[in-house]
Amino acid sequence: MSLSPMMQQYQQAKEVAGEAMLLFRMGDFYELFHDDAKEAARLLGITLTSRDKDKGADAVPMAGFPHHQLDSYLAKIIRAGRRAAVCEQIEDPKQAKGIVKREVTRVVSAGTVTDDALLDPAASNYLAAICFGEASPVGDAVGMAWIDVSTGGFYAASFAADKLADELTRASAAECLVAEGAEHRLPAELGERLSVTARPPWAFGKDAAAAALAKQFGARSLEGFGFDEANAGHQLAIAAAGAVLDYVQETQKASLAHVERLTPVEPSACLQIDAATWRSLEVTHTLRDGRREGSLLGVMDRTVTSMGARLLAEWLRRPLTDVSQINARLAAVGELVDHAALTADLREALRGVYDLQRLLARVTTGRASPRDLSFVGRTLAYLPKVKAKLTGRSAERLCQIEGRIDLCPDVRSRLEAALADDCPLTSREGGFIREGFSAELDECRQLMAGGKQWMAQYQRTEQERSGIPSIKVGFNKVFGYYLEVTHAHRDKVPDEYIRKQTLKNAERYITPELKEYEEKVLSAEERAVRMEYDLFLELRELVANAGSRLLATSE
Repeated sequence: MSLSPMMQQYQQAKEVAGEAMLLFRMGDFYELFHDDAKEAARLLGITLTSRDKDKGADAVPMAGFPHHQLDSYLAKIIRAGRRAAVCEQIEDPKQAKGIVKREVTRVVSAGTVTDDALLDPAASNYLAAICFGEASPVGDAVGMAWIDVSTGGFYAASFAADKLADELTRASAAECLVAEGAEHRLPAELGERLSVTARPPWAFGKDAAAAALAKQFGARSLEGFGFDEANAGHQLAIAAAGAVLDYVQETQKASLAHVERLTPVEPSACLQIDAATWRSLEVTHTLRDGRREGSLLGVMDRTVTSMGARLLAEWLRRPLTDVSQINARLAAVGELVDHAALTADLREALRGVYDLQRLLARVTTGRASPRDLSFVGRTLAYLPKVKAKLTGRSAERLCQIEGRIDLCPDVRSRLEAALADDCPLTSREGGFIREGFSAELDECRQLMAGGKQWMAQYQRTEQERSGIPSIKVGFNKVFGYYLEVTHAHRDKVPDEYIRKQTLKNAERYITPELKEYEEKVLSAEERAVRMEYDLFLELRELVANAGSRLLATSE
């Protein structure tokens, strides 16, 4: 049986999606077909129907949901331990010649989530990879790498194989990558708490990994990041990091410019706590129900930003053992404790700071909204207050923090001048560029806004010219602008009026002048939306180009 062009397009997208459930955008809905539809009906509680059942062909199982409910259904798919491939319409249906182009724009799994609606703002969301040491002279060593795609934090370490359960528990990864056939080597005690994804063994090749990582960071080698590529343990860590990068590039299908470095982690540099003790101490989650509330972290966390909450959790996961670092941190804490007014002012200033790390990730992956950009601008507006409060402090750590805060005045001024106070979540419908930023855009808007005034004047002119006092100008989406004349006055209708629609008590007409104005107004609206989108892309690129400065500041 030959497939329709739409279903051929679906099949091509499904080949890209592989075992992931394919969410295929069709107008205002995401649709699933065949086995994906059956599984979605069961997992998501949506109605299972069928396609082509009335056309004499075999019925194709089908299920779907409205496009604006994507986040909630993605969350259900991920909680069920499955992956979802999102296939979007990549061109405007109005501009399409024939079938609308579609392609898989991302694959979402437990470890690659970047959407705010699917993330806990106070917790990191790590994707980990484990490289076992069969190919290494260090027989009982393993390499491990972990990344938070939503912030760009990327780490790698090597350690003895019997410490793997401890390190995986400490990282609390949402998803773990291993080579096909090596799944049985993961610690059995982690059980169902670990979502495991098998990858082809070549994804863990150390030479390819080192080259791919160096390319990602724009470096010749990884030595500048603290990795010795001749060291067997470091080779395993690099191989694991390469597997992580390969998987993220495959699933995100977007720039990863916010992933700027790979940070080596030396397990001996922090307090060693085995997995059983970690759980019993309830450091980040309670033993009974796995909740943050009631844990040590839940009791201690009085941070006022999401970034601070995640950092505190990392500090508790890896308690320092270096006395000089401990004393440096204590000196900073001590100064803040001794100056209660300073601390209160800092907390108040930080309340205006948005989650800059995750905002930057969405910017660099091309998924930011106008509202995201406005949040970047608002955060930059609060930074001078934070920096001023840290100026002239005694503690070395506080001085270092003050020195690393880049106010990015060029980015801030541009965003503040361009973006309206209340920006929408979509960039395709306009309404977010401030008046006065673009003369050309203002001209289009004036033409659109002048419609009511023009219609009122035109109506008066036609009333006087035709001698029909009740004539009125109206507009609807089907016929556009029209002149409405009651049947009582139809004998007075001028010859140049063109009948458009007959109503019960009136006739509707158009004139060449009215049609010309309609085209001018509608084209102005289209041009205004297009101009706003182009300006949005420029602003997004501006923020992306300042990514390194903004990332350092967010840290």
